[in-house]
Amino acid sequence: MEASKTLQGEPAMKRKMPPLNSLKAFEVAGTTGNFTRAAEMLNVTQSAVSRQVRQLEIQLGEPLLLRRHHHLQLTDAGRLLLRALKQSFDKIELTVRDIRDRRHVSRLRVNAPPTFSGRWLLPRLSSLRELHPDIEITLTNFARDNLSGSGGIDCAIRWGDGEWSELDSTFLMRERSIAVCSPSLLCAGGNDVPDFSRVPLLHVLSADGQRQRSWARWLEAAGITGVNVDAGYEFDQSDMAIRAAVDGLGIAIADWRMVARELQEGPLVQVLDVHVEGHQSYWFVTRSDPAPAKSLQAFRQWLQQEAGAPPSSSANGTMPGHIDKAMAEPYRSKPS
Repeated sequence: MEASKTLQGEPAMKRKMPPLNSLKAFEVAGTTGNFTRAAEMLNVTQSAVSRQVRQLEIQLGEPLLLRRHHHLQLTDAGRLLLRALKQSFDKIELTVRDIRDRRHVSRLRVNAPPTFSGRWLLPRLSSLRELHPDIEITLTNFARDNLSGSGGIDCAIRWGDGEWSELDSTFLMRERSIAVCSPSLLCAGGNDVPDFSRVPLLHVLSADGQRQRSWARWLEAAGITGVNVDAGYEFDQSDMAIRAAVDGLGIAIADWRMVARELQEGPLVQVLDVHVEGHQSYWFVTRSDPAPAKSLQAFRQWLQQEAGAPPSSSANGTMPGHIDKAMAEPYRSKPS
C-alpha cells in the first residue's frame, strides 16, 4: 500500500507528540502557576486542566509541575518544555495572524515608551516609509503589551540594560541627559544661569513610583551643591516634564535626543554644558528567532542607522541652545 504523501509529494511523517490539548493546558498552568486561573483562561474545569497535565507527565515520564499548597512550581523539565511551548505557540499565533491580515504590505506591531515614541520615533517614520514603502507600523504604548505574552506585538523598544530573559536585544543608543528650561526663566532671573534654590525642579518617576536619580547625578556632575532635590514637581512620563519645562514651570532633566527639536527651535535652552551618561540604554527587543521576518530585520537595521546618526550641532560645535558651563563656573546654588 502506497504511503500517504504531502502536497509537495514527500511522504507524510507522523509527529511523535503529546496531544495538543495537554500541551496547551500545561503551557497555561505553567505560566500562571495555578490550576484555577489556567482553567478560567481555557474555559474548562480545574480538574480537566489538572488531568491533562498529569497525562502529559505520565506520557513524558517526568514531573513537570510540583503541586505546592498555594501555587505550582516548575521542575527543570517543566521549565524547558514551557520555554519551547511559549516560543512555538507565539510563532503559530503570529503566523496565523499574518495570514489572516495579509495585504500587499508587511505590518509590524511595535511597542515603545510614550516619550521615545512621540519625540524620537514618530518624527522619523517618514524616512522609514521612503526607504521601505512596503513596511507599515502599528505603534502602541500600552505597558501590558509584551513579547513574552500572547504574541500581540512583533518587537519593542525597551529602556534598560539589555538583559531580558529568552529575548533578543539589539543596542540602539545610550541615554545622555542634560538640564533644560524655558528661556523665559533665565530672562526673569536676569542671569544666564537659573537660581536652583528658587526655580522648581521637574522630576520623573520610575515604574515603581520612585523618583529617578537624574537630578542628583546631574548636580553632582555640574559641581552644584546646596540644592533641595526633594522639592519640585513629579511626573510619570518624561514627556510631561519636558512640556512643563517648555511652559516655564521649572527645569527638567531629559535625554538630549528627546528635546532636540525644542533646543533647535528655541522653546528650550540647555542649562550649563553638562551631560550625564545614563546607566541604561534604549534597546530593540524581539523574540528569539533563528529566521526573523525580513521586515523585522529591515526595521532593526533602520533603527540602528537612525540611532547612530551624529547629534545636530550648532556652528561652534556645541548643542544648540546650550549655556556654556564656563559662564557659571563660580556659581553654586544658595541653600534653600
